[in-house]
Amino acid sequence: MKSYYRIGILLIIAILFVAAFSACKSKRSVIKQPIKTEGPEYLFEKLKENEFRFQTFSAKFNIEYSSDRTLYEFKGQIRIIKDSVIWITFGQDLGIEIARLLITQDSVKFVDRINKKYFVGDYAFVNDFLKTNIDFGILESIVLGNDFEYYEKAEFKASIDGGGYHLNTAGRSKLKKYVRNSADDERIFLQSMWLDPSTFKITRINIKELTENSKKLTAFYSDFEEINGLLFPFRLDYEVAAETPIEVRVKYSKIVLEEPVNLPFKIPSKYKSSN
Repeated sequence: MKSYYRIGILLIIAILFVAAFSACKSKRSVIKQPIKTEGPEYLFEKLKENEFRFQTFSAKFNIEYSSDRTLYEFKGQIRIIKDSVIWITFGQDLGIEIARLLITQDSVKFVDRINKKYFVGDYAFVNDFLKTNIDFGILESIVLGNDFEYYEKAEFKASIDGGGYHLNTAGRSKLKKYVRNSADDERIFLQSMWLDPSTFKITRINIKELTENSKKLTAFYSDFEEINGLLFPFRLDYEVAAETPIEVRVKYSKIVLEEPVNLPFKIPSKYKSSN
């Protein structure tokens, strides 16, 4: 599989998990009080109040992807219809498109313009490729820097770490009413989140799935700016700890919300399948 496809899938999983850790320097004596009196439930309530909410999302981005001492640099666009579709196109200078990716609740489609190949499949292929289990809801949350919307709160513990709030759990699974298949039911994550104590936005996430060869994903969020009254991270630093470490750096620009989005995706008849 060509590097463009690998970058595309990893970008979705994380892209957009978005950005460099910038913990607030508030005094511990100030931010300890809510944890002592109300515990992790208070932090989850504030986290949900300050999540990035939208129906349609579009943005441009610059991305650097490095793995095995090789660095790739691309420009691109991402468009999302909430709970429905994630669309990404990758290009280089002079406006030349090199790849396009379309992900829905049930399918993954990819077109490689350089090698004139395409892939059409489901999450089984993606999960096998990444040696983990993901779903659309996780991808969408990662793109926005939000908490996983359809997963239980589990037994989270709250503490203070690095001047911010820290939520940690040893096992988090999907809410039963959203389970669609056995893979969903078996998915359990070790998860840690760091929150800015003044905005309650996620500034860092660690995720590791409970499998024998599971990868560890770390994402840092920074450069928050206000869009339609909501804070959004314009910078992402994303790392995967695996046999071959992976790093992705993303910088967003020209974010637009709540406008109609076009999601063109066509496979030329002369392209060959890479399934």
